[in-house]
Amino acid sequence: MKVRNLALSVSLACATLMTSNAFAQAKEQFFPGLPYRTGAYAPNGVPWANGYSDYLKLTNARGGINGVKIIYEECDTGYDTARGVECYERLKGKHGGATVFQPLSTGITFALTEKAPVDKIPLITAGYGRSESQDGGVFKWNFPLAGTYWLAADALIQTIAKKEGGLDKLKGKKIALVYHDSPYGKEPIPVLQERAAAHGYTLQLLPVTAPGIEQKSTWLQVRQSRPDYVLLWGWGVMNSTALKEAQATGYPREKMYGVWWSGAEPDVKDVGEGAKGYNAVTMQHGAEPNSAVVKEILEKVHGKAQGTGPKEEVGTVLYMRGAMSAMMAVEGVRAAQERFGKGKWVSAEQARWGYENLNLTQAKLDALGFKGVMRPISTSCQDHMGSSWARVHTWDGSKWQFTSDWLQADEQVLKPMVKAAADKYAAEKKLTRRTGQDCQS
Repeated sequence: MKVRNLALSVSLACATLMTSNAFAQAKEQFFPGLPYRTGAYAPNGVPWANGYSDYLKLTNARGGINGVKIIYEECDTGYDTARGVECYERLKGKHGGATVFQPLSTGITFALTEKAPVDKIPLITAGYGRSESQDGGVFKWNFPLAGTYWLAADALIQTIAKKEGGLDKLKGKKIALVYHDSPYGKEPIPVLQERAAAHGYTLQLLPVTAPGIEQKSTWLQVRQSRPDYVLLWGWGVMNSTALKEAQATGYPREKMYGVWWSGAEPDVKDVGEGAKGYNAVTMQHGAEPNSAVVKEILEKVHGKAQGTGPKEEVGTVLYMRGAMSAMMAVEGVRAAQERFGKGKWVSAEQARWGYENLNLTQAKLDALGFKGVMRPISTSCQDHMGSSWARVHTWDGSKWQFTSDWLQADEQVLKPMVKAAADKYAAEKKLTRRTGQDCQS
């Protein structure tokens, strides 16, 4: 297994991010990375990883987390679950112990969900993973901060309903889900089925075998069934392939709505004008080249020749998601310091408390450079997601543009589903719900 430390490529960055193991145990916070810079999904995985790494470098350039500097080391998973678990095992005990893992894969998240409670290391799964892990009463160590696939699916159905003139207008409509045949792709199905039963639309399920290069039979079915809308739950090359097939089939791109992992620049740039009109729900942010955090990264990281990837990539959709994910990881540690000692190294268990008591107000987000990019996130023992906001952006042939107001998931629909699924998981694993006392720990 090739374990890579991105900072090694730039000696100045190396000096900032890496020190001796002995010193790290006392002074520095270790953030391991589980990205994929290789394999079929690398074009999408790389910008996320670069944004994540650059934000951690920016945090160090700002003076660390109240003076505590960050060590970052990554192990490439290739988006393979077995490799992801191996990388986790390799990194979890290094540099004084891992603070938090971000698996960047729903499959790896499923595998690590049972390891995290044993190792007492929190998992941040921002915008992916197990949707029911929003329920912190059962999933003590999982934090799907800022969004789950159930939130995304609900926001998309709301968007389509608004376009049609109301939820009641969905009756008799046909909606097709073209999805990656994996735990990731299957995640939205329960919400889409729940909404179908409530509002009377027909749901057509069209799985695509990974990596998704071959979709001709799928789009033949789309051409035959003529759904009113197509939802795309793809990743990597599957997304651009779907858009090309839609174009070849003559399916209107403006009637296609992707999840946030199907709505970034790598998904549409090779299709260009052919993808014009295609929509995707966003995990709050979109492409944010004019945001304050991007300008600061360009100045303090790339301006010092410490950038992880190409300068032109900074501010793109997936880069921003990586930066946002790193920011939430950092701010959870900062929250933990407020309880366990400001300016002190915190353990993974203490960091977990920070993620469960995260209070990112708009003022805090604005101060961190995310003004206009994100809305507040506030977690609790019962709510490990902390925010239910989303937006929709649309590809205009050359760039992404927001085309909706802020959307909020319908908690009346989702909360009972989350609790039922969490209870089912707890019963299967013979877990008991956390007590009020445990919530304070």
